[in-house]
Amino acid sequence: MDHGGHHAPAGHAGQAHQPTSWRMAAQATLHCLTGCAIGEVLGMVIGTTAGLHNAATVVLSIALAFVFGYALTMRGVLRAGVGMRAALKVALAADTVSIAIMEILDNTVMVAVPGAMDAGLGDVLFWGALAGSLLVAFLLTTPVNRWMISRGRGHAVVHQYHHG
Repeated sequence: MDHGGHHAPAGHAGQAHQPTSWRMAAQATLHCLTGCAIGEVLGMVIGTTAGLHNAATVVLSIALAFVFGYALTMRGVLRAGVGMRAALKVALAADTVSIAIMEILDNTVMVAVPGAMDAGLGDVLFWGALAGSLLVAFLLTTPVNRWMISRGRGHAVVHQYHHG
């Protein structure tokens, strides 16, 4: 992903906040959503195929979303020459809030859409609800990420590693 033009804003408590563009926030959200979507879709597919209870499917999807979300961030940070332990700390700081919000939103949509969790993999309801849930997660998490980046939090902590 192109992170050209990103600068990690200085934004700790009591410091002036840096303006953060919607484009930057959307890119950060899309980056996070990529890992979340891989885990979410994989979890829903595994749970549906295995005939797991809806609650177990949701838990599996959430767990895999965090694993893949952190893994994608760590991949870039590790490429910048950071050690495994430090890369994990960066991923946790960069993505935890964003992934948590996305997972609350997309799983709420999946559970709220009548029949979506019980639809089969060949059913347009399953895939439509899943795609819609990810869109809702993206749209509602982007403003949160914009706010966090403007304060030097969230995805802002990983920006320095994209230029290494």
